[in-house]
Amino acid sequence: MAEITRQELILALIGIHEEHRPRLSGVDLSGLDLSFLNLSSADLGGANLEGATCIGINLNDAFLGGTNLKGCNLQNAYMRNAQVRNADLRGADLTGARITGAVFQGCDVEGATLPGSFQQLA
Repeated sequence: MAEITRQELILALIGIHEEHRPRLSGVDLSGLDLSFLNLSSADLGGANLEGATCIGINLNDAFLGGTNLKGCNLQNAYMRNAQVRNADLRGADLTGARITGAVFQGCDVEGATLPGSFQQLA
């Protein structure tokens, strides 16, 4: 799994145009502070975000298939229309997350703090 720092990630994202989908599949972002970054439409399939701080992150339309989000702080995250399949959300905090239209399928949510609207998706 490739490792990347927050600074390297931000520098990489600066060069991404709106029509391109950031590809961060399989990247190790564990423990990083990714708060308020715009990763809309990103491919985070198989990425490791365990223990990452992602407050207010924009993951609208993102793909999170097989992503490790264990213990991730996703408070007030934007996850509209995100595809979250077979992801590990154990112990994650999604308080206030905006998940309208998101698909959560086959996810482990044991011990996670979920937004009230999550029950409508399950």
